Amino acid sequence: MTKSVLVTGATGFIGSKLVEELINKEYDVTSLIRKGKEGNSKSKIIYGDLTDEKIDFKNLEFDCVFHLASHTPLEKNKKILEKVNLDGTKKLFNEIKSKTKSIIYISGLGVYGETGETVVDENQKYNPNTDFVKIRLDAEKYLKENSDKHKIDFAVVHFGDVYGPDGWFYDMLVKRLKKKTFRMPKGGNYYKGFVHVEDAVGSMIAVLESKSFGESFIVADSMPTTFKEFSNFTADQIDAKHPGSVPIFLAKAVLGGDLIKLLTTSMKVSNKKISKIYQFKYPNYKEGIKQVIVQLKEKNRL
Repeated sequence: MTKSVLVTGATGFIGSKLVEELINKEYDVTSLIRKGKEGNSKSKIIYGDLTDEKIDFKNLEFDCVFHLASHTPLEKNKKILEKVNLDGTKKLFNEIKSKTKSIIYISGLGVYGETGETVVDENQKYNPNTDFVKIRLDAEKYLKENSDKHKIDFAVVHFGDVYGPDGWFYDMLVKRLKKKTFRMPKGGNYYKGFVHVEDAVGSMIAVLESKSFGESFIVADSMPTTFKEFSNFTADQIDAKHPGSVPIFLAKAVLGGDLIKLLTTSMKVSNKKISKIYQFKYPNYKEGIKQVIVQLKEKNRL
């Protein structure tokens, strides 16, 4: 029997790729998108926003809801972040609690905060150090507690920095490297866990298909590297100069303190747990970046 799924944030960089792959795997997909956005025409479309008083899901029922919709750390206003990422999640849950068997919530590695030289796995205690992450964590706790109360299966996936042919990798890194306008806060000397968007999508689906509920998963590739090394390798693939550095106070003035803290927090993570249920296509960033650059060149975007 075909499984029915709902994807929130279905027009975003990761959400759109998830919808596409679920359709390829013959799931019955419903996309929750905001009015004015264009969703995947092969999915059912529900127009709505997490801030709407009510979202009409009609008589639809789901085997799983993938909840990706959220404001990003680029939003500096705490009240707006709370309204969408926390209050919006609560509203969504109350709309779907009688309609779904399971929920997979998508979050980020920022929940672990400053971890020093420790290699972080799922046993690491949460230690959020920005308003953005604290709000996302409150949403996660709400979903977990209330899913338990309503006998809904629940899992959370914490992504590293997801890269691919769209999103921040193309808009903020590749384009600016080509224009020689990209600069790294603190010289890029901080470790990050990166993950190719195809592996981000594959890991979410693996959690559902393996029924790995009641769990949390860190999703990043097997090769932690510094942002500097990642950026320099990308520059080499497009024949651009290696980027320079920007003082932290200037970066904060432009992008906001929360985003810069998230970006410059150094973290090495282990992907052993997710690797038990999912085999990475791109286990290191070098393979992944090369594939993305090939894609961009094929589409004449470089």
